[in-house]
Amino acid sequence: MIDMYFTEEHNLFRESLKDFLQKEVVPHIEKWEESGRIDGDIWNKFGEMGYFGLMTPEDYSGLNLDLFYTVIFLEELQKINSGGFAAAMWAHQYLAMTYLNKLATHEQKKAYLEPSVLGNKIGCLGVSEPFGGSDVAAMRTTAEKKGDVYIVNGSKTFITNGVYGDYIILAAKTDIHAAHKGISMFVVDRNAKGVSANKLNKLGWRASDTAELAFDNVEVPASNLLGNLNEGFSYIMEAFALERLVMGVNAHARAEYALDYALQYMSEREAFGKSINQFQALRHRLVDLYSDMLLCKQFNYATIAQMEKGTYVVKEATISKLKSTKMADEVIYHCLQFLGGYGYIEDYPMARLSRDSRLGPIGGGTSEILREILAKIIVDKKEYKKPKV
Repeated sequence: MIDMYFTEEHNLFRESLKDFLQKEVVPHIEKWEESGRIDGDIWNKFGEMGYFGLMTPEDYSGLNLDLFYTVIFLEELQKINSGGFAAAMWAHQYLAMTYLNKLATHEQKKAYLEPSVLGNKIGCLGVSEPFGGSDVAAMRTTAEKKGDVYIVNGSKTFITNGVYGDYIILAAKTDIHAAHKGISMFVVDRNAKGVSANKLNKLGWRASDTAELAFDNVEVPASNLLGNLNEGFSYIMEAFALERLVMGVNAHARAEYALDYALQYMSEREAFGKSINQFQALRHRLVDLYSDMLLCKQFNYATIAQMEKGTYVVKEATISKLKSTKMADEVIYHCLQFLGGYGYIEDYPMARLSRDSRLGPIGGGTSEILREILAKIIVDKKEYKKPKV
């Protein structure tokens, strides 16, 4: 069934991406994991190869390809065992650039989107706040109109690419009395006067930079408003569907990588005169884990296919993230156990995989929040409609 989603062109793209990652990325992963900073030139190399333009129109140097190229991009990034590096790349393209592709004017696209496709500018998304978390409607960051600028004050946290990035896709209250109906989106230069960043020290995703951002009377040109005034909440809700699907695909891909590694290890590791893949307790557990992974993978592919057709897959994308990230955590937990003491050693991939995977049920909406969203859809019969731009 999986082959039905991928053409020969898709498969050629996958092989080319694999070769690129092995040559240009893998040799540097350990350095980036230790330093917490990705070398700047790799962004340009990704841009030169067109990897940041998969969903961008050709008018802005993109490739305008179908969503299964995105699936391949995400899956192969998970197989180099650096959740942080992968996050930096996909947060740039599928968090920041999503809003530019959808909402930006021609002038904004020339100034921010096209350089992003080429890897000359790095973007981040600023929605989560220290006191709000997943409660987007409760955000406190404000943007007050004064003449031809907006004055921004407030803070954001858990912002991937927020330290070393070049611009921020920022959500802020433009009507403090209107709750979720008073939120607007802006593109803000990272080096603008009054913007500062504190780099957060994380359990996993060590190669990526994650920031707490502060905005102190930051002047943002009115021309940097993205989309319509006070309609930011609906834009965020729509973008969440793609973000959650991205994280669902990431989860099944890293689980598959963990299982492949565990299978290889178990075929080579011997105990009591035979390879440990011959012990019934282990082989049956692995079969269960593989089955769970494949169920999520097939569901994610089917949901991507529906999104590609234009279906508004809020429910399915939420299920994708909820179930796939939980599955990946369980798979990697048991795969680490298959390695015994070696699973706990940093020289083996499971230790980092375990740390990196743990963010899955937290980032992009915690599993608890996702269950409540699904309860509103399934129990309360709430309908989420696609916003008009």
